Amino acid sequence: MARIVKRAYKYRFYPTPAQADMLSRTFGCVRLVYNKALELRSRSYVLDGRGVSYGESSVALTAWKQTEELAFLNEVSSVPLQQALRHLQHAFSNFFARRAGYPAFKSLKKSIASAEFTRSAFTYTSGVLKLAKMDAPLDVRWSRPLRENARPSTVTVSRDSAGRWFVSLLIEEVVIPLAPVTASVGVDVGLSALATLSTGEKIVNPRAERLDRRRLARAQRNLARKVRGSANRAKAQRRVARLYARMVDRRLDHLHKITTRLVRENQVMAVEDLSVRNLVKRRSLARAVSDAAWRGLRSMLEYKAAWYGRELVVIDRSFPSSKLCSACGLVRGDLPLGVRSWTCACGAVHDRDVNAAKNILAAGLADRRNACGADGRPQGEFSPAGGRR
Repeated sequence: MARIVKRAYKYRFYPTPAQADMLSRTFGCVRLVYNKALELRSRSYVLDGRGVSYGESSVALTAWKQTEELAFLNEVSSVPLQQALRHLQHAFSNFFARRAGYPAFKSLKKSIASAEFTRSAFTYTSGVLKLAKMDAPLDVRWSRPLRENARPSTVTVSRDSAGRWFVSLLIEEVVIPLAPVTASVGVDVGLSALATLSTGEKIVNPRAERLDRRRLARAQRNLARKVRGSANRAKAQRRVARLYARMVDRRLDHLHKITTRLVRENQVMAVEDLSVRNLVKRRSLARAVSDAAWRGLRSMLEYKAAWYGRELVVIDRSFPSSKLCSACGLVRGDLPLGVRSWTCACGAVHDRDVNAAKNILAAGLADRRNACGADGRPQGEFSPAGGRR
């Protein structure tokens, strides 16, 4: 059954000097409005014991624009400034619902430079995108086509630390599920192999960080020698940022290819619920675990499975997938990480990762049968474990 989903298409663009200046000022104003509104709400609660609503924040924004000190806020589009207030309201909603911590102030160095434009602040027609307060359209590199007559609901413009400009268009479109298949797969993530499948296949770990480790270390040493505030230091910072961006791009490209293939080839996918947050606390594993991006792999499987009519089953982290013999069901008492293969008392010889993947698949199918009932028919609409993100 086809379903309507919201999908973001991200493209790189190259602004003119005038456009870059206007967008940079917009980013600064968005950050300023967000921080002032957060300060207003925090101070009101501490001093008066009362909260400040989105409407009151909007009224305060109008008052700020009328002051001589903040009159420059009128020079940029008002829509991204209002969106900043909406984002702050959403952050407080998440905080009160205990889904996130208390909203933090946006830092010039650490926060992403971005601005969100709604339909009243941009026009898009047949590949021509023009933002409010700009005389010319953006020079966007349309690396993949949008569907005909696409109508973006929002456009988000951003600039990363490497100085690259991106535009993201949020579009509502119809996604047709893939044709059902009979194959199912268990996925065991690791470091030597990024993913081991229950079929016995091992998917290579690209180790994006390790490939550029020496180059990155050299660039960071060069940065450390530069005088703070100098033009040479800014160039060195961009060099470091470009290396990090290259790692991220290479890692995401690999994850997208893996997850898309798994979703296309399998109707049911079973994965293990790993506590990545605890694993990165171990200094010996932190760098390798972060580079492997296990959480990113699972997130992609979750939303792609939901889009295309597949099922993702998540196995409890306490399940002894590596110690359990997939042939006879005997659980081994001790299995150090250094042991990559072992022989069960029944005589079965196991590759540690392949055996774990087989057990994950078996446990996932068992959980699925229990959820569907004895007759194997779903008692309600299936929802991928863990949600969209």
